Amino acid sequence: MTGARGTRVQAAVKQAELPMLRAYRLWFEHARKCDDCKRVNKAQDGCANGQGLWDGYRRVYDGGAG
Repeated sequence: MTGARGTRVQAAVKQAELPMLRAYRLWFEHARKCDDCKRVNKAQDGCANGQGLWDGYRRVYDGGAG
Protein backbone atom coordinates (compact mmCIF):
# COMPACT_ATOMS: atom_id res chain seq x y z
CA MET A 1 0.00 0.00 0.00
CA THR A 2 1.09 3.49 -0.67
CA GLY A 3 0.03 6.89 0.52
CA ALA A 4 -1.41 7.91 3.86
CA ARG A 5 -3.35 4.67 4.31
CA GLY A 6 -0.22 2.55 3.83
CA THR A 7 1.58 4.65 6.44
CA ARG A 8 -1.26 4.12 8.92
CA VAL A 9 -1.22 0.37 8.29
CA GLN A 10 2.53 0.23 8.90
CA ALA A 11 2.14 2.20 12.14
CA ALA A 12 -0.57 -0.19 13.32
CA VAL A 13 1.63 -3.19 12.56
CA LYS A 14 4.55 -1.71 14.49
CA GLN A 15 2.32 -1.00 17.50
CA ALA A 16 0.98 -4.55 17.43
CA GLU A 17 4.44 -6.19 17.45
CA LEU A 18 4.66 -8.74 20.25
CA PRO A 19 7.29 -7.97 22.90
CA MET A 20 9.03 -11.32 22.31
CA LEU A 21 9.25 -10.72 18.57
CA ARG A 22 10.46 -7.16 19.10
CA ALA A 23 13.20 -8.33 21.48
CA TYR A 24 14.32 -11.00 19.02
CA ARG A 25 14.26 -8.54 16.11
CA LEU A 26 16.43 -6.07 18.03
CA TRP A 27 18.95 -8.80 18.86
CA PHE A 28 18.89 -10.15 15.29
CA GLU A 29 19.44 -6.72 13.72
CA HIS A 30 22.36 -6.14 16.09
CA ALA A 31 23.91 -9.57 15.53
CA ARG A 32 23.65 -9.20 11.76
CA LYS A 33 25.79 -6.04 11.82
CA CYS A 34 28.16 -6.71 14.75
CA ASP A 35 31.49 -8.32 13.83
CA ASP A 36 31.90 -9.84 17.32
CA CYS A 37 28.44 -11.40 17.28
CA LYS A 38 28.86 -12.75 13.74
CA ARG A 39 31.86 -14.86 14.81
CA VAL A 40 30.19 -16.86 17.59
CA ASN A 41 27.93 -19.91 17.51
CA LYS A 42 25.90 -18.97 20.59
CA ALA A 43 24.19 -15.65 21.16
CA GLN A 44 25.39 -15.50 24.75
CA ASP A 45 29.01 -15.57 23.49
CA GLY A 46 28.66 -12.32 21.50
CA CYS A 47 29.66 -8.80 22.51
CA ALA A 48 28.30 -7.19 25.70
CA ASN A 49 25.63 -5.30 23.76
CA GLY A 50 24.53 -8.48 21.96
CA GLN A 51 24.50 -10.42 25.22
CA GLY A 52 22.26 -7.77 26.79
CA LEU A 53 19.85 -7.90 23.87
CA TRP A 54 19.79 -11.70 24.00
CA ASP A 55 19.21 -11.64 27.77
CA GLY A 56 16.29 -9.28 27.19
CA TYR A 57 14.85 -11.65 24.62
CA ARG A 58 15.20 -14.62 26.98
CA ARG A 59 13.47 -12.70 29.80
CA VAL A 60 10.51 -11.88 27.57
CA TYR A 61 10.45 -15.41 26.13
CA ASP A 62 10.40 -16.94 29.60
CA GLY A 63 7.69 -14.54 30.71
CA GLY A 64 9.95 -12.73 33.16
CA ALA A 65 10.89 -15.90 35.07
CA GLY A 66 14.38 -16.30 36.42
